[in-house]
Amino acid sequence: MYLDASVLVPTIIEEQTSPSVIEFLIARTDALMISELAAAEVASALSRLVRMDRLARTEASDRLIDFDAWRTAETETTDLESVDCRLASSYVRRFDLKLRAPDALHAAICRRLEYQLVTLDRRLAAAARELGIAVAVPGA
Repeated sequence: MYLDASVLVPTIIEEQTSPSVIEFLIARTDALMISELAAAEVASALSRLVRMDRLARTEASDRLIDFDAWRTAETETTDLESVDCRLASSYVRRFDLKLRAPDALHAAICRRLEYQLVTLDRRLAAAARELGIAVAVPGA
């Protein structure tokens, strides 16, 4: 199972979706995979909350420390490869999919490695299904 940032953020910041995400992750039996891209997006989400004065810098730093510890203990890292970038480029050129580049990269990683994509992003989920990628949406 490959986790994108939309699933990772509710594990470290209380959101409406947090209970269903945590329940989903506890019930899983497959290995959890995270790319450096997804980890960077998590940090970016926290940085955005700090810029908006919705989260203190120290709290954001503490959450990232917790995230990094959880990631090290509970997940495996999936590398981004140049072939993923080429495939993602072809996905964003399919205007019907309505994908942003980072989401297309997540889909490309899942396609290459035949991982199930776990996401809360409904547009990404729909596009991934259209591309023949297995998708799970916690709480759906």
